[in-house]
Amino acid sequence: MVVSIPSVYDFFRKLQTTIVTELEGADGSSFHTDSWTRAEGGGGISRFLEGGPLFERAGVLFSHVKGQSLPPSASAHRGELAGRSWEALGVSMVLHPQNPYVPTVHMNVRLFVAHAPADHAGHDVFWFGGGLDLTPYYAFEEDARHFHQVCHDAVAPFGPDKYPAYKKWCDEYFYLKHRNETRGIGGLFFDDLNTPDFKTCFALTRSVGNSLLPAYMPIVGRRRGTAYDEHQREFQAYRRGRYVEFNLVFDRGTLFGLQSGGRTESILLSMPPAATWRYNWAPEQNTPEAALHDFLKPRQWL
Repeated sequence: MVVSIPSVYDFFRKLQTTIVTELEGADGSSFHTDSWTRAEGGGGISRFLEGGPLFERAGVLFSHVKGQSLPPSASAHRGELAGRSWEALGVSMVLHPQNPYVPTVHMNVRLFVAHAPADHAGHDVFWFGGGLDLTPYYAFEEDARHFHQVCHDAVAPFGPDKYPAYKKWCDEYFYLKHRNETRGIGGLFFDDLNTPDFKTCFALTRSVGNSLLPAYMPIVGRRRGTAYDEHQREFQAYRRGRYVEFNLVFDRGTLFGLQSGGRTESILLSMPPAATWRYNWAPEQNTPEAALHDFLKPRQWL
């Protein structure tokens, strides 16, 4: 088995740069750059934007971190790997637009390697993971269908089973059990990918990472000019509360970052800059806000 960490590193760094360049052109603002190091090993480059005309917050993060012992969030399902040294590389991004008619989007691609023990009783174990998902505040079926079509096309070369499986995984993963609703309209999610070989798994992961811009930017183009007022902004903030709930209660990436001594500022950059909660509130029937409810449950978009 050949695990080529340098090739993954190069792709992830290029992916971060490509996405940031496209977003800067769309927003008209420049991203800030914050390079950081981690005491136990490794570091990262956080590229972020606050208060732009298009994006209220945008974060596109690269990290390559190392450790001496797998944290609980990474070894919970892999007891045989407990205690191994490890390294993880990835690009993770979340975009929170100003306009409530433009959806929030999340994308993550990553490689995790658990190194062979010092006594050589075993070998390096790798797995890729990632995906992308869309969280609208107002429901547009054409946007959801476009997003899912690009997701489908990204993984179709790797087998007809991939999109149905990864879509289902996404619907199940980004699910708020205490709310009985999905976080958004889904997309793709995969983890523990290490078959049939490193080359194929890396190719699939590259395709998913490269699908973000064609999946999302046409939606931005359609919705960014839609007029809105304070009513829509208040509903956006209310729905953003659900995003916060998921990230803090269920998200494995957030837990891994905190458990592994990651940089807190970068980990929590995925949070919306403003969110609200209302006690026992529900939108009025037959309103655009109420229509979102029908989108927040698994369905077939293609």
